[in-house]
Amino acid sequence: MFERIRRRHAAEPSEMQRRHFEMWARLEGQVPPEVERMRAELQPAEPATLVDDFLPPELRVPSPAQLDGRMMPWKQPLVMNGEMVACTECGAYRDWLVLSTRDQVWLRCRTGHQQHEPRLDTAWYNRHAAPADATHATFEDCLRHLGH
Repeated sequence: MFERIRRRHAAEPSEMQRRHFEMWARLEGQVPPEVERMRAELQPAEPATLVDDFLPPELRVPSPAQLDGRMMPWKQPLVMNGEMVACTECGAYRDWLVLSTRDQVWLRCRTGHQQHEPRLDTAWYNRHAAPADATHATFEDCLRHLGH
């Protein structure tokens, strides 16, 4: 019995399937009138005016290309590879200024001695530095701002 039903269904579509295919063929190229009305309303009558959405110059953050470098204070001792870093001239081991410039990191002690630290890189600086709170025109202005 089921075999006869399967053969009959496989041979010809049912009346319901035939009506569905006919209805689908009639509706295929049509667009509802509401869609045409909405398309007409969406067409802008005139182009929108352009608005300058940039921040005012005093609120803009300078890009890295516009900066000669960045500095941050480092009050605690700096330990790398189990060894405490000390100033090569005066022996100070805390209260550093860490300077990042031209893909190099420099350390400056409280007395003003500077030394290049090849074990640190810009990625290390970026991980440990807080957001900049000010920009300065000269190196000395930045030193004064950080209390050195």
